Amino acid sequence: MLFQRFYDTWFEQLRQLVQQLSEAPIPPTTEEHHLQLRQLVHKAMSHYAEYYRAKSAAAKHDVLAFFSAPWTTSLERSLHWIGGWRPTTAFHLVYTESSILFESHVVDILRGFHTGDLGDLSPGQFRRVSELQIETVQQENDITDELSDWQDDTTDILGTKYGDGDRKMEKLAKILERADQLRLKTIETLVELLTPQQAAEFLVAAAELHFGVRGWGIRVDRERGSS
Repeated sequence: MLFQRFYDTWFEQLRQLVQQLSEAPIPPTTEEHHLQLRQLVHKAMSHYAEYYRAKSAAAKHDVLAFFSAPWTTSLERSLHWIGGWRPTTAFHLVYTESSILFESHVVDILRGFHTGDLGDLSPGQFRRVSELQIETVQQENDITDELSDWQDDTTDILGTKYGDGDRKMEKLAKILERADQLRLKTIETLVELLTPQQAAEFLVAAAELHFGVRGWGIRVDRERGSS
């Protein structure tokens, strides 16, 4: 399908963006480096926004394809929440990366030296991340409840008229769009409260997690296919 071709191209472009972010001077030492990093972070966020715009448009024509997602691996699909990654995963990633980096620089940080990375989040940043996590959990639960209501309402779908079935699919597409909007909003809000260096580190870590799960899933699917 058309979206699968789009996804393959988009995924390869994501690899290129992550490579550029990984090669950027961190920590940035000059104003030119700061500008370069901010531009790369903005470019990465625009890339994610483009993905969700394309997904929303395609889902209006075939929403069920995004629940089976043939362009993903079986492992990726097993981890999906309403057609994609669970938004609260982003907060777990921030906490994990922050903990790893803090432990690696703990001596310097305790001596008062600031590393400027995710291991050096300020108390204000931690507080805001925690608040956002609570808000996101509530929104996740609301969307999950909406999907549950949709599923309850479709128990008699075989007995409905064709037009009624179309309206049910339209409603499902709107639920998927709400979930995708929360996914994008979560990334955007986190990036906004982080410094450009921290945002770059977060985006690289998120993409590497994506690449790792996908690579593992491809191997598992190959093994299942050859068994």
